[in-house]
Parts: sequence; structure tokens; C-alpha cells
Amino acid sequence: MNTFLHISPVTASILVTLLPLFACLAQALIGKKSISGNIALVAIIASTGISLFGVFLPIWNETTTLQKWAWFTIGEYTLEVGILLNNLTALMQLLVCIISLPVHIYSRAYMKSDEGIHRYWMYLSLFCFAMLGLTVSLNLLQLYIFWELVGFASYLLIGFWFTKETAVQANKKAFLVNRIGDIGFLIGIALVYAHCGTLDLSVLFNQTGTQIAIDKNATWVTFAGLAFFLGAMAKSAQFPLHVWLPDAMEGPTSVSSLIHAATMVAAGIFLLCTVFPLFNDTVLLVVCIIGTLTALSAAIFALGQHDIKKILAFSTISQLGFMMVGVGIGAWDAAMFHLTTHAFFKCLLFLCAGAVIHEMTHLKAKAKLDIDPQDLRHLGGLRHFMPKTFICMVVASLSLAGFPFTSGYLSKDSIVITAYEWANHLRGVYVLIPILLTIVSLLTAFYIGRLIFKTFFGDFKYRSYIDEGIIFHEAPSLMLVPMFFLAAGSLFPLFGISLTDYHSAWIMLTLDAGTNYPILAQAHLFIPILLTGGAILSWFMGWRWYVKQKYPLSENNRFVHFAYKQGYLNEFNEHIFVRGTTGLSRILYTFDRYVVDGFTKFFSWLVRQLSVVAYWFDKHIVDGIVNLLAGTMYYIGHLVRHVQNGQLQTYLGFALTIVVLGLLYLIIK
Repeated sequence: MNTFLHISPVTASILVTLLPLFACLAQALIGKKSISGNIALVAIIASTGISLFGVFLPIWNETTTLQKWAWFTIGEYTLEVGILLNNLTALMQLLVCIISLPVHIYSRAYMKSDEGIHRYWMYLSLFCFAMLGLTVSLNLLQLYIFWELVGFASYLLIGFWFTKETAVQANKKAFLVNRIGDIGFLIGIALVYAHCGTLDLSVLFNQTGTQIAIDKNATWVTFAGLAFFLGAMAKSAQFPLHVWLPDAMEGPTSVSSLIHAATMVAAGIFLLCTVFPLFNDTVLLVVCIIGTLTALSAAIFALGQHDIKKILAFSTISQLGFMMVGVGIGAWDAAMFHLTTHAFFKCLLFLCAGAVIHEMTHLKAKAKLDIDPQDLRHLGGLRHFMPKTFICMVVASLSLAGFPFTSGYLSKDSIVITAYEWANHLRGVYVLIPILLTIVSLLTAFYIGRLIFKTFFGDFKYRSYIDEGIIFHEAPSLMLVPMFFLAAGSLFPLFGISLTDYHSAWIMLTLDAGTNYPILAQAHLFIPILLTGGAILSWFMGWRWYVKQKYPLSENNRFVHFAYKQGYLNEFNEHIFVRGTTGLSRILYTFDRYVVDGFTKFFSWLVRQLSVVAYWFDKHIVDGIVNLLAGTMYYIGHLVRHVQNGQLQTYLGFALTIVVLGLLYLIIK
């Protein structure tokens, strides 16, 4: 095994993880004096270099490497923490670094004048530390700790502009929804430990040559798999727990790009790929169905959005659904392949959107306009003013839509084609899965085409302000350089030399999930043609509708309104869960106040009344009898005391009285 500067891959991986933590602590100590972001930038540059040369290259396609340290002991069991390096973890750690680096560079320009910039760099470094630690965790409990830390860091970043009420509500919503998934993750950990006696991933899933025998037909295995999937559903925004992600757009756009590309939302997919050997057919089918439903619903919702970032948010949800389907059909290697390519073009889409928002915000301030700079209805014709941003966004959009010569073409086809092979093997109703994925692919091309056409084509309605001298220009170089880098990563050469065969991609060759259903040669020919042709047709429709102004639907169209309102899921949650919970709380409050408290007050009143009666009875009856007896005895004693006085004449008088009374008695009788 090759080493970097004579540093073992384990040590290098620890450095990769800890450098952002040191940057976070240093930023916290310096405080408001550090606004340049140099500390965070140097840390992520170092982490990226070490991750590539010290971890990825020595580990990729080589043997698994790990290091354990005892943490604590309970009874006879010692929990160990450590670093687990294999193809999956090394790829994920490198991906987080590679995507985080351009985001850091971009942020130096995008967040330059923000008053809370010192907090931004601290939160961003903390977020990177948490995600990097998650990728190489040795056991499930260690992974869970970093999992929670990722959620906490995202809470801070989503609510970064905490003076905005919408941002405060968004980060609370993200935090609460993710708690649902975290409970599932924790239940899965408990079930695994209870039945296997260990949480060590290397032991559970045969990373070191020893493996615990797991009966996949056991009931607990199904429940554990579903519990882990619940955790992934919340973190990776799967239906119906996806509702937090569109609202999370309240954070800075650079944060959105990082969360959506290769960090937080990717953690759920990574978790499922990590524990994939635990899943049985029941769990995989549930994963597949939820993934398909998520991909379809999110694509429909994206069609009706006007906020440029929300369209991209639903795009992320939809693509995560594709990845879930990849896991569900057993092709977790295809899921990881799409996760990797998606990281590049989705990060690029958000950075391009950020550049547009950045310039529109400046125009709004200079021209004193009352507009939302993220609303597509206020955009149009920007390709004349921002040609470089336009080119980058077109490249990313083509990759998302799955056009040839892009990385998205290879990775998305790998899931759709494999889904057809899977359905053909199982037959029956299973064919609905690849059919729906095909429809989603066409919808994806349409909604991303809509975004491009409405943003960069047509007429710019605020051109008069520019003609009057207000400057509206291309994004600064510090924002463009990261965008060019990501645009290059959105093309096919980074992942393989073949334009058509995704099997030849280096990720697929190395990860190789080894599916057990036969390859359909015709699917590898017709499906790419169908998807590409459908994407071209979708863009042609978008051109006619949004550029040629031949839009056939009205603003009040029910389907458009349904998509805009996100299927009324937020309203449903508001009425059923939020209002239901508050209503139940009011009922419980009323029951507590009038029933529980009423009964308590009545009982206390009754006790007091009984006490009064008992007091009266004790005072007048019990004490009365006692006092009467005492008085009687006292009176008799008093009488006797006068008789028994020691005087003879008294005794004789008393005796004479008794004799007289006796004689009277006898006479009368």
C-alpha cells in the first residue's frame, strides 16, 4: 500500500477530519476579528490534499484498513471507536472535501459583506468536520454521534440569518423532522446490538474476514432495516419527510449548495450503502417504492415553483429518490455513482443560482426595487449580462437532465437501466418502477429547462435601470473559478472514457454491487435513446412555452397550483400534526384543568368538610361524653368529700339521715 509522506491512511484520515474542527475552534476563539475565512479555507485545502493523496489513492481498490481504540466498557463488552477505510468511505470522504473546497472559495465573495461572516466560517468548518467524521466512522454509535452533529451544524447554517422569521422557522422545521429519522436510526442501532452483540461495522459486514451470521429472514432484521431506512428518509429528504428541505433554502445559497451536493442529504444514502448487507427483500422493496414516489412527487412539485432555489431543492429530493431506487434494486454502486456525479452538477447549479441572486440583490438595492431576487418572474434575459454563469448553469442543467457527454447521463442511466433489468427479472407490477423513473427523467429535463429559459432567455424587465447607468455584471472571479471547476466535473471524462457504457466508469468497476439479475442488451441501447430524445423534446416544449410565450396553461390551473403548493403536504401537516397536536394539547389542558384539577379540588373540599364534621363530633360528642363523665365523677367526689371530712358528728348525722330515709321507705312501701 502506498503512503503519503510516510503517513498511514488512518492517520491521514484523522487529519482530514480534525483540520476543519481546529479551524472551527480557532475561528471561535478569534471571534469577530476573523472575517476573511483564511483559517477555514486553509483547513479545507489541506484536508482535500491529504484526503486525495493520503487516503483515497492508497485505499482505492486496495484492502480495507482500520484502526480501533477502546472507548468504554460495560460489563464484558468494550465499545471501540476508530477509523474504517474502504472504497466506500474513502470515496465519500474525498467527495465531501472536493465539494467543500469550491464552496469555501465561493463563499469568500458571496458572503463578503455579511455582518455575521465570522459565525459563518465557524459553522461551515463545524459542518465539514461532522460530515468528514461520519464518513469514516468504525461503528454505528460513532456514526450516529457524527450524524447528530451534522444535523446540529445544519440547524445553525439554515438559521444563519436568525433575524429573519422564515429562517428561524426553517431551521426548527429541519431540526424537528430530522428528529423523527434519528429515532429510527437509534432503534436500528439498538436492534443490531441486542441481536449481534456488536456495533462494529468491520465485524458486522465482514470487513476483516470475520462476520457475524445474520439470518435475513428474521423479523428483527426487517425492523432494523426499516429503522435505518427511517433515519435515511429524514436525512435524505424522502417522501413524506422531505418537507424540511425546500424550507432550508432560507440559509445562504453557498450553504444550500453544500447541504444538497455531498454532505447532509447524501448522508442518508451513504448510511444505506454502509448497512446494505443487513437489508432483506422486504426492506429493499420498501426503499424502492419510497424512492420512486419521492422522485416522482418532487419532480411534479418542481414544475410549479417560482423560487429558483426551491426548484433546485425539489430537484435534489427527486435525484435522491433515484439513488434510493438504486439501493432498493440492489445496485447500491449505481446509487453511489449517481451521488458522486450529482454532487458536482447540483453544487454547480446552486452556485450559479447564487451568482444570479447575488447580482439581483445588488440591483434591488441600487434601484430600490421591491422584488424577490430569487423569483423567476423577475428574471429573464440574463445570459447577455452573465454569459459565463449562463454557460456553467447550462452544463449543470444538461448533466441533471442526462444529456450525453455529461456525468449525469452515465449515472442516471445506470439506475434507470438497472431498474428495467431488475423489473424484467421479477416481472409483473415491478415494471412500474422503471416506467415511473423514465417519466421522472423527462419531467426533470422539463423543469430544469424551464429554469434556464425563464432565467437567461427572453427580455429582462429591469433593463431600463441598467440603461440609466446602474451596473449589472457577471459574478466576480472568486465565484466564477469554483463554478468552472464544478462544470468540468459535471462532464463525463472525470468518471470514465466511455460515453455510453456506465459499467466502465471507475466507480462502478471498483464498488461493483454484483446484482443477480441478467443484463438486457436492448435496454442499454433503447433507454438512453428514449431518455435523450425525451429530454430534447422537453426542452423544445420549454422553449416554446417560456421563450416564445406560447404557454398553454393559465396561472390558475389546478395542476400548476397543486405543484406550487407542493401537493398541499405542508397544509396537511399543519392541520393534522401541528393543529392536531395543539388541539390535543388544548383538550388535555381542559381535561387537566376541569377534570383532573376539578376532581382534586372536589376531593380536597370533601376532605375539608369531613374534617369539619369530625372536628365537631370530636369536640361535642367525644369530648362532651368524656367531659360529662369527668364532671359527674367530680360532682360525686365533691359530695363524698363533704361527707368524708373526719368529724364524728357529721358521720352520726349522715348515719341518722340514712336510717330516717330507710324508715320512710319502709313506711311508704
